[in-house]
Parts: sequence; structure tokens; C-alpha cells
Amino acid sequence: MQVILVLTNFPDHSGAKALAEKLLNDRLAACVNVLPECTSFYRWQGQIETAGEIPLLIKTAARHYEAVEQAIKSLHPYELPEILAVPIGNGLPAYLQWVIDETNV
Repeated sequence: MQVILVLTNFPDHSGAKALAEKLLNDRLAACVNVLPECTSFYRWQGQIETAGEIPLLIKTAARHYEAVEQAIKSLHPYELPEILAVPIGNGLPAYLQWVIDETNV
């Protein structure tokens, strides 16, 4: 089974925490890191924007990607949230197995 890392940002800590709790409670993620606020610079609708955002690192099984994406979209206030999935090619085998075991529903 493939493990992936899903990246997203929330505009506030409470939204990030709510997503992390939902993903863990629904066994859609084995671990969610909620990082300290960062400053994002991006182009949106023809303008350069700046925003404080809370990055999240979500470790899950690839087979859960669509459900994770739906959970993010359902809780996210942005019209177009950042949602990126990165396949994990290598990692500590025992850790990768733990991710699979914790998301085995």
C-alpha cells in the first residue's frame, strides 16, 4: 500500500485543529502536523496577495486521498484551497506500516 503526504493550509488555528481531529477520528490520517503560522505570498484573481496561514502535513494511505480531499473542502473557507498529495517513495518501513495500520478502516 502506498503512503502519501497531503499538504494544505488553513487561515486559522481553529480550522486546522478541526480538520486534524476529523481526519484522525475518521481514521483518514495516521498523523496530522499543524505547524506554526507562515506568511504566504500568492497571485489570486490578478492581484498579489499576502496572508498568514497554518500549514498542515497529513500522513495517510493513498487510497484515502479522495476522502481527505473532501474533508478539507468541506471545512475550508477558501474558494480554492491548496490541496497537494505527494507520494512517499521511501521511508522507515515500520513508520510507513504504522500509517497504513492506523488508516485501515
